[in-house]
Amino acid sequence: MSKKKKEQPVIEGVTITDVAAEGKSLVRIDDLVVFVPFAVPGDVVDLKILKKKHNYAEAVVVGFRQLSPVRAVPFCSHFGICGGCKWQNLPYEEQLRFKQKQVTDCLTRIAKVELPEISPILGSQETVRYRNKLEYSFSNMRWLTQEELDSLDAAADENARKQPGLGFHIPGAFDKVLHINECWLQDAVSDRIRNSAYEYAVAHGIPFINLRSQEGVLRDMMVRVVTTGQIMVLVQAKIMNAGQESQFMGLMQHLSDSFPEITSLLYVVNNKCNDTFGDLDVKVFRGEEFIYETMENLRFKIGPKSFFQTNSRQAYRLYSKVRELAGLNPDDVVYDLYTGTGTIAQFLAGGVRKVVGIEYVPEAIEDARINASINGIGNTLFFAGDMKDVLNAAFIAEHGTPDVIVTDPPRVGMHKDVIDVILAANPRRIVYVSCNPATQARDVAMLDCNYNVTAVQPVDMFPHTQHVEVITVLERR
Repeated sequence: MSKKKKEQPVIEGVTITDVAAEGKSLVRIDDLVVFVPFAVPGDVVDLKILKKKHNYAEAVVVGFRQLSPVRAVPFCSHFGICGGCKWQNLPYEEQLRFKQKQVTDCLTRIAKVELPEISPILGSQETVRYRNKLEYSFSNMRWLTQEELDSLDAAADENARKQPGLGFHIPGAFDKVLHINECWLQDAVSDRIRNSAYEYAVAHGIPFINLRSQEGVLRDMMVRVVTTGQIMVLVQAKIMNAGQESQFMGLMQHLSDSFPEITSLLYVVNNKCNDTFGDLDVKVFRGEEFIYETMENLRFKIGPKSFFQTNSRQAYRLYSKVRELAGLNPDDVVYDLYTGTGTIAQFLAGGVRKVVGIEYVPEAIEDARINASINGIGNTLFFAGDMKDVLNAAFIAEHGTPDVIVTDPPRVGMHKDVIDVILAANPRRIVYVSCNPATQARDVAMLDCNYNVTAVQPVDMFPHTQHVEVITVLERR
C-alpha cells in the first residue's frame, strides 16, 4: 500500500514582500524563502505550500486577507491561467521599478564590479498590443478552467469535456492548450483572424491535432503584424490524404476571402511529431512569402523563418541606444556578435568603416545579407557558425582587429572561450546587450580584468512580464 502524501498546512496572514524571478513574488517565513505566483508585494494572504526544499518553497494563495495598495486590476480575461503577462496585477510604474532593481541587484551581487550610476529604465511606449509575432496552437482537447468544469453537468459525457481549442500552451504541459478569445499582446486583427479560423474549422469538422497521439490535421498558426501594416499568417497542418488536404485548403481559402488585408498567407505541410518547420518547405497560398518592417531609412525583409525582435517600436529605441552608447568613429571596425538577421549591424554600418556580423543560424545570416543588399549597405560581412568556433585569432587576423564589439548573446550568455577571444582582441569598447541580467553580470565579472563598466541602460521590451533587456558598456582600462 502506497504511503499517503502528507497534506501541507495553510499558513495564514502572510505579507508578500518582494518580486522574484519567473514573474513570481516572494516572502520569507523564518529561514525559508517562499515563491508565490499571482500575488504582489503588500498583499496579505493565506498560503498553501506545494513544494518544499531545503531553503526554499513554492506556494499558492488560497485566500486574500488584504489587497496591496499597489495592486492593479488585470485587464485580460485569461490572466492567471494562460501563463503569460504575469505582472498585469502590478501597475506599469511598479513593473519598471522592479526591473530596474533586478538589473542593479544582478550587477551588484553577481558581477561585483565598480559601477556607474545606472540609467533609469526605458519603458515601452506601448504596454498592450506591442508584439509583432504570436504563435497559437491547435488542440483537439482544450484546457477547461475550473469555472468551465463547474458549469458542466455532473452527468455530462466525456465528449462534452473534450472541446477543441486554439490558443496557448498551459505552462509546463505540452498537451494542454488554453483556448484564447482575446489576447492583448498583438493588434486586434490577430484575434479576428484566429477566432475566424477556429470557428470555420469547428463548423466544417476539420480535426484539430491530438498532441499526444499526433492524430488530426490542424497544428499551429503564426501571425505577424508589423508597423508597416503588412500581415503574415502561416498555418501548419498534418495532411495524410486527399480528404484532409481538401478540408485544409477550404480553411486557407476562407482566410484569404475573409481577410484581404493579409499580405502574406502561407502554409506548411508538417507530418512530423512537432511544430518546428525550419527544415520544411513553406508554400504561398496568396501574396508574398515575406513582409517588410522599417526603422529609420532601413527596411528589413521578414520571412516565415526569420528572427526579428518581437516589439518593433521598442527594438528601434534599443538599437538607437546601442548606436549612441557605442561611441563610433568613421574609421572603426565593429564586430557584431550573435548578429541574428543583422539589424544592429545595419544600424551601425553608416557611421563606421566595416561591420562584421557572426551568428549561429545560417538562415538568419542569409536574411542579414539580403537586408544589407535591400538597404544598399556595402560595408557589412556576415558569417554563420558557432561563435566559439568562428571567432578566433585567425578570423580576427583576416577581417581586422575590432575597435568596438557589440554582443547580444542568448539567455545563457557567452561561452568562456568567446570571452577569452574578446579579451585578446582588446577592443576599446564593448557594448553588451542582454535579455538575462544574471548571465550578463557573470560575463561582466570575467571581463573586469581589462574593462571598466561605464554605462548601464535597462530597456523594457516586454511589459507585464518579468523580462528586461539591459545594455552595459565596458571601456578598456
